[in-house]
Amino acid sequence: MDLGACYTNQSFVDDEGSASRSSARRVTSCAANGVVLNVQGLRTAVGESDVPPLQCRARFRELLLGDQPCQSEDRVHVEFYVNENTFKERLKLFFIKNQRSSLRIRIFNFCLKVLTCVLYIIRVMTDNPTQLRNTCIKCNSSTQNNEINWELIFWVDRKTPVWAIQVIVASISFMEAMLLMYLSYKGNIWEQMFQVSFLLEMLNTVPFIITIFWPTLRNLFIPVFLNCWLAKHALENMINDLHRAIQRTHSAMFNQVLILICTLLCLVFTGTCGIQHLERAGRNSLSLFNSLYFCIVTFSTVGFGDVTPQIWPSQLLVVVMICVALVVLPLQFEELIYLWMERQKSGGNYSRHRAQTEKHAVLCVSSLKIDLLMDFLNEFYAHPHTQDYYVVILCPCEADSQVRRVLQIPLWSQRVIYLQGSVLKNQDLLRAKMDDAEACFILSSRNEADRMAADHQTILRAWAVKDFAPNCPLYVQILKPENKFHVKFAVVGSFPAADHVVCEEEFKYALLALNCLCPATSTLVTLLVHTSRGQEGQQSPEQWQRMYGRCSGNEVYHICLSDSMFFREYENKSFTYAAFHAHKKYGVCLIGIKREDNKSILLNPGPRHIMAAGDTCYYINITKEENSAFTVRQEANQGKSGHCDILNSPSGLPVHSILASMGTVAMDFQNTSPTGDTATLAPPTQNGLGSRRPSIAPVLEIADSASLLPCDLLSDQSEDEAAHSDEDVPSASECIKGYPPNSPYIGSSPTLCHLLLQKAPFCCLRLDQACEHVSCEDAKAYGFKNKLIIVSAETAGNGLYNFIVPLRAYYRPRRELNPVVLLLDNLPDEHFLEAISCFPMVYYMLGNIDNLDSLLQCGVLYADNLVVVDKESTMSAEEDYMADAKTIVNVQTMFRLFPSLSIITELTHPSNMRFMQFRAKDCYSLALSRLEKKERDKGSNLAFMFRLPFAAGRVFSISMLDTLLYQCFVKDYMIPITRLLLGLDTTPGSGYLCAMRVCESDLWIRTYGRLFQKLCSTSSEIPIGIYRTESHMFQPSESQYSVSSEGWSDTKEKGEEPKILTRSSSGSDQSEHPLLRRKSMHWTRRLSRRAMKRSDSSFFSSLPKLSASRRSEREELTELVRNRMHHLGLHTGFKDVTNLTASDVMNRVNLGYLQGELNDQQNSLSYVLVNPAPDTHLQLNDVVFLIRPDPLAHVPAEPPTRAPCKESRPDTPELNRV
Repeated sequence: MDLGACYTNQSFVDDEGSASRSSARRVTSCAANGVVLNVQGLRTAVGESDVPPLQCRARFRELLLGDQPCQSEDRVHVEFYVNENTFKERLKLFFIKNQRSSLRIRIFNFCLKVLTCVLYIIRVMTDNPTQLRNTCIKCNSSTQNNEINWELIFWVDRKTPVWAIQVIVASISFMEAMLLMYLSYKGNIWEQMFQVSFLLEMLNTVPFIITIFWPTLRNLFIPVFLNCWLAKHALENMINDLHRAIQRTHSAMFNQVLILICTLLCLVFTGTCGIQHLERAGRNSLSLFNSLYFCIVTFSTVGFGDVTPQIWPSQLLVVVMICVALVVLPLQFEELIYLWMERQKSGGNYSRHRAQTEKHAVLCVSSLKIDLLMDFLNEFYAHPHTQDYYVVILCPCEADSQVRRVLQIPLWSQRVIYLQGSVLKNQDLLRAKMDDAEACFILSSRNEADRMAADHQTILRAWAVKDFAPNCPLYVQILKPENKFHVKFAVVGSFPAADHVVCEEEFKYALLALNCLCPATSTLVTLLVHTSRGQEGQQSPEQWQRMYGRCSGNEVYHICLSDSMFFREYENKSFTYAAFHAHKKYGVCLIGIKREDNKSILLNPGPRHIMAAGDTCYYINITKEENSAFTVRQEANQGKSGHCDILNSPSGLPVHSILASMGTVAMDFQNTSPTGDTATLAPPTQNGLGSRRPSIAPVLEIADSASLLPCDLLSDQSEDEAAHSDEDVPSASECIKGYPPNSPYIGSSPTLCHLLLQKAPFCCLRLDQACEHVSCEDAKAYGFKNKLIIVSAETAGNGLYNFIVPLRAYYRPRRELNPVVLLLDNLPDEHFLEAISCFPMVYYMLGNIDNLDSLLQCGVLYADNLVVVDKESTMSAEEDYMADAKTIVNVQTMFRLFPSLSIITELTHPSNMRFMQFRAKDCYSLALSRLEKKERDKGSNLAFMFRLPFAAGRVFSISMLDTLLYQCFVKDYMIPITRLLLGLDTTPGSGYLCAMRVCESDLWIRTYGRLFQKLCSTSSEIPIGIYRTESHMFQPSESQYSVSSEGWSDTKEKGEEPKILTRSSSGSDQSEHPLLRRKSMHWTRRLSRRAMKRSDSSFFSSLPKLSASRRSEREELTELVRNRMHHLGLHTGFKDVTNLTASDVMNRVNLGYLQGELNDQQNSLSYVLVNPAPDTHLQLNDVVFLIRPDPLAHVPAEPPTRAPCKESRPDTPELNRV
């Protein structure tokens, strides 16, 4: 605060009587920090005339005093901070309190102390003991025979200039010491006098002042070298004042290291000067350098012994110095080690210089586990673009031992920095240099028992980062969908909000729903969002593992069409034409585009879209185009037609000519108009005879308007034909198509769905309780024609809404809608019931999967899929990886009870998927475990991909999608594309994901490339992968037999009794189509013959014992289910399995339910092939993943009327859809 400043307020009144006010600041010689308020009317500067005082009614005093007369006061003097007006307080403010002036004083004091030490060295260098003997007072009384010359200890040869400078410095230091003692006096003078620093100051200054008045003492020895300790003390105070003055704090480690270095220097300097001076009294004096050499050797515990003190005073000094060092240095080292350990826990700081010269990203988590860390690091550094980045981890918890060990690996220690701190503290954000970061990843703690509280913490972290570093892009993970819009608000800026937010429950439920429609969708999406080079499993002896591993390397990339070798030749051609020919020629799968004038990504915009030079193309390939080499191989014209081999087949098969395999493509055009009677991809015939070689119509460069079928949104002839036979499906008068009127949370994308004309009452949504509208109390009483989809969840969260929407999407035929039953542990709230009451055939009931009664009541015997959602209450466990224990055991029980049921399980930890469908002593599972360990040692990010449950899409963990957020840093389009694939977002003109099954009559197409052409030329669909199920021979193991749900179905309408059906525990989907029964019979015969060739006599001798044990277990399970059904009052009209006739056995074999009973070694496995090569041969029951164009893309924009629920199928009726 400025001293001596007075503030004066002046008021002026002009001649008309109007008052004008001005404030003038005048600096006067008033008391320090005093303020003078002048409220008296002053004369104007020009007129010098008296100004009448203001009227009383205008005075504030009159308002307070009422009718009292106005009292005019000349001046009102108010003084503030009067306690600082004294001379002592002003000096204290200058020397102690004021940071800048105190810093200057301490720097000056430090320089004085260093100067005294330098003067002492100069005095030693100019010392001449022989001259001292002639001038000393008591030199004549000394004898040369004495061993110690005490006169040389007490007297030195001090030159006059050195003495004069030392006297001046001592006088200044003495006055400063006395002044500081006076200013810091607090009532106890003795406490001030007996301080070590004050005693040293008096010892080194008072003798010099005495020599001014007593000249004969000018050569008296004074231990000036002890000023080094005062210099050390001044340096410590100077550093503290420096931190206060510049408002920046260095680390405590820096201060402690500085103190330790200063302590060592003071000890060495004191010992050097003391030993040199004492050795002057001996026969062999030591130079200053020899003394320094002796101290260094002694303190370092080396002790050569070539230089040693000769007289006892110097030896005593060495003993004292060693004792002091043994006391002082351990304390300093202990403090330093403690600070080092604390720094190791907290991580220190990220260098400002490094932040300005290098790029870094910040990872913010509430608790860091080793799995999360490795997933992030492996995915983040998998791209060449991020190899030079540093990763700064900011976590409030101390790193555990596993994380510390990983961060000490040379691969990560040089580029990963762990900081312990909170995102909510600006100091910690400053330590992480958040304002210079390229990105900030904020991950939620999904293991928290209260997931809503975890989201609230994430939201605050996002807001704190945006407040501290507004330009830093955020990549945020949210658990609950209702909290997403808070983070969108935080990320608003130059980066789109929706592109950097991943809501866990949204993606989870959408994936699980699509798994029921398109099998293994979770595996397909997981493989697409993981970074891999496709090298997994290439050393495996099994063909399926090599194909599966090779195709897993496909990822989504983007490139501008004008810069692309893949697509630039297809400019001004249709999207479908470009997609087919790019796949045929280069093996890349074009899935979407983004127009130059539009920011929305469109998946398969259809043949109406014409490719432009400014379009951004999104494609699936092993690697991006920039890393590809183009080699055209021409064959000699020796009986062979030339062709190009761009990519090798992942299947290892020879690459045949695509054109040659197409047949008469240019000559034979197939009529692509829908006939309504075909159900398969039937080959064209001539005159009703299939005599000609099958051919496929070519894909047109520009779509023919005649071949583009108009889409009628509200009509579906196929549904009208079947409306009279589907009693359980809501009739046309009860169902419409429209947007759901109620959304459970803010931010859900509107999707056109099948809706009820009138909302169902809440009482009708309860499956297990009758009401005044419905008298049914279990799933059997409803008489559903389509199989059920059961979802087991703990609570009806808002994310569960995203499970229902894909199952009721408008493009699904109404007659194929599956009833959805929500098996909940807790009663849902009214808001959720209000949101689902508009959907047809959606019910709920209270129960859980570990209760057999609940499963039977909700219709597990009539279900096609059972989705087990991970419960929030079990996500946190005392021991890692034990959170899934209850879920795994319950699912294993259901596999044994209902093996024909397709169970899709969500796990907290992906590593626990090895326990799904666990069989003891299974040699094949052990072989897969060894393969997984081998791939993990090679650094694979997809080591778990060969586990059979994951490959088949039977198990899913949301942590697998964490890489989606990490990839978004390099590929900012991955989140929008994934949301479009899963149906979370609907963009006009963008397609959607669906699937088709290859039947026996479709095998004439032969290869995946020909199927690609068939789909592009007829329905404009883009295939992106294959879900393949193959028979496989497993080693003998203890089989698991159980009661099949198919045997419990009520066949009362057919006049037959239901039977107990058993099958193996593979749990693969089986259809009731005759072609599937034929294929199952074919597999049974083939594998039975193969098993008989490979088995030995010992195996056949053990068959009677095994069959007896299996029959006993099967009977126990049958009796258990029968008793529970009797108790619940459910129909149990079936006969014992021991009384099956030969016809019954044959029917069960045809349906594929006796694979385990006929041959224990027989089983099947399923896996996903992402973007296989064009020459990949199709197999029966292959499920092909398709991106179907939006049927509403070119529909006139008219509001849908509340008409009967009719629908136009977006695909041609030639395809047999899932």
